[in-house]
Amino acid sequence: MIDRFNQLSGANKGYIVLTALVFLSWLIFKILTPDNFGSPSNLVAYFQASLITTVGAIGFYFVMDMGMFDFSIGANIILSAIVGCQLATNFDLGYAGLILGSIATGALVGLCNGFFYVKLRIPSMIVTAGLALIYESIANYMAGGVEQTLPSSLRAFGQMPGNIILAIVTFIIAYVVLNYTKFGTYTYAIGSDEFVAKNMGINVDKFKVLAFILSGAFFGAMAVLTISYGSSMVAVTGMASMSRNFIPTMGCFFGLAFMKYGIPLQAIILGEFIVNIIFFGFISLGAPTAIQDVITGFALLIIITLTTKVTKGEIVK
Repeated sequence: MIDRFNQLSGANKGYIVLTALVFLSWLIFKILTPDNFGSPSNLVAYFQASLITTVGAIGFYFVMDMGMFDFSIGANIILSAIVGCQLATNFDLGYAGLILGSIATGALVGLCNGFFYVKLRIPSMIVTAGLALIYESIANYMAGGVEQTLPSSLRAFGQMPGNIILAIVTFIIAYVVLNYTKFGTYTYAIGSDEFVAKNMGINVDKFKVLAFILSGAFFGAMAVLTISYGSSMVAVTGMASMSRNFIPTMGCFFGLAFMKYGIPLQAIILGEFIVNIIFFGFISLGAPTAIQDVITGFALLIIITLTTKVTKGEIVK
C-alpha cells in the first residue's frame, strides 16, 4: 500500500492526504456527537461558511509564499465591507458599489501595506500591525459608531449560488495568475530565495507590493461575502479586528504545506473546509470558545507537522 502511494503523482498524493484529513475530521466529531453534526446538509453549510475565508486565504497565499505576513487582515475586511456597504446603500450604487467599493478598498489597503513595507524596511508584521490601527480608526470614523447593515435585497453573495460563483471566480483568477503569469513565477522565485531572485534581475520590491495589492483585493472580495452572509458589519478599535486574522491564515498554512504536492490553492480550499468542520464540531459538543481555540491550534500544528517535511540541515524560519 505504501509503495503504491509513493508511485502516485505529487498532486494525487496531496489530494489523498487532504481527503483523508477531511474524512478524519468529520468522523471524530460524528462519533462524539452523532445526532447534531455532520449530516449532508450540515456539510454543505460548513462548506459554504468556509468559502468566506477561503477567498481571503487564496489571496493571502501570494504574500505568505514570499515570506511576508499581514496583521491587518481583519481591519482590511471591516473597512472594505463598510465602504462597500455605504456605497451600495447611501449612494444607491447597489451591487456595483458593494463589489467594486469593497475590492478597490481592499486593494488600496494592500497598496499601503506594500508601500510602507518596502519603504520603511522593517518586518511586515510590524508594519501591518501599526497600519491596522489606522484602518480600524478610518472604519470607525466612516461608520460613525453605527452598525452598518446591508439590505436583504443586496445579500445575494451570502447564500448559494452567489457565494459559490464569487468564490469560483476568485479561485480561477488566483490559479491563472499563479500558474500562467510572470507574477506567479516570480512569486515562487522570491519565496524560494529572495537573494537569488534579485540576482536574476527580478524587481523584488515591486512584486512584493503587487502581492500585497492582489492579496488586499481578495480580502475585499472576502468582505463582500462576510457582510452578505452576516448582513452587517461593526467597526472596532484597539486591534480587536485581529480576531479575524486567524482563520484565513490557517488556510494559507495548508497551502504552504501542500505546495510540495503542486496543489497549494486546492489545499487552501479543503484546508478551510477542515477548519470549519472542526469549528462546527466543537459547537456541536458545546465546548467553550477558549477550549475550541486551544484544540484547533493544536490540530493545526499537528496537521502542518505531518504534512511538512523539513530536510536535514534546512533552516526553519
